[in-house]
Amino acid sequence: MKAMILNEARRLTWAEVPEPVRKADEVLIDVHAAAVNRADLMQVDGHYQSPPEWPQWCGLEVSGIVLEAPANAAVQPGDQVCALVGGGGYSSRIAVPAGMVIPIPAGISLADAAAIPEVWSTVYLNVQLEAGGLRPGDVFFVQAGASGIGLAAIQFAKLYGAQVITTVSTPDKANAARRAGADIVINYRTEDVSAVLEAHPVNVALDCIGGPALGTYLRNLAFGGRWIMIASMGGAETQINVETLWRKRLRLIGNTLRSRTAEEKSRIMHALQQELWPLFSAGKLQVNVGAHFPVAEVEKAHALLRTSASIGKVVLTF
Repeated sequence: MKAMILNEARRLTWAEVPEPVRKADEVLIDVHAAAVNRADLMQVDGHYQSPPEWPQWCGLEVSGIVLEAPANAAVQPGDQVCALVGGGGYSSRIAVPAGMVIPIPAGISLADAAAIPEVWSTVYLNVQLEAGGLRPGDVFFVQAGASGIGLAAIQFAKLYGAQVITTVSTPDKANAARRAGADIVINYRTEDVSAVLEAHPVNVALDCIGGPALGTYLRNLAFGGRWIMIASMGGAETQINVETLWRKRLRLIGNTLRSRTAEEKSRIMHALQQELWPLFSAGKLQVNVGAHFPVAEVEKAHALLRTSASIGKVVLTF
């Protein structure tokens, strides 16, 4: 089979690799699409390798057709599925633990379904499980509101009646965030984020930016607020007044999805299928794919994500 590997010059190359050997508890998938994530860019740059039990090339989420499966698995040969993987999604076939493979929502195309597992698992894990969920009237803040995670998080928060605040960098991204349901959209290039958060104390925040401003933002959390860090695109250092943390009983939570066990990821994927799939099928949740590229144009897909010009997810098709 073929996969998009890094050659000796660290260039992405569509090359022959050994066929995956399916274990007894795994599902073999004929991959039709794989979504692009910033972790893929980090992996290309040599900073974020696949766990040792996974193929050592990019790709954290796929969609495709089941080729082989355990007899007792929830999916069987011929089923259209999407899967959360630890690496190796940029390939023509992949073997995945059965619990991390689920049918795609009715009415969603194979090309778009590849964009669901990573972002929606990330949102569910952090907002529902780590932060303890949202209640009607809560204020929810998410950075990068026009990203794949941002647009998913906005929709998820609105399901629970939260007021949603988000940041963007352009008018087009602001429009996308509003269409997803955001109540307050801040252009961080021209507006004061801290002033908005001070006027609307946040109960739960999902942050992929971090950076120097984080310490200031934390001061504006509501009593008992939870701030979840999943990346640090704006920088890894800030200054925090720790007295604010204990006086207001705040929680600063660091989290990643990739380091979770297969069992944990399987539970999250099952929860998505049970709780959110009917909403996708009913049109109440949107996948938000901004661009599709054939796998041969992977460099263009990565370049688009690197510029932060994309709105929603970027997907490779096979």
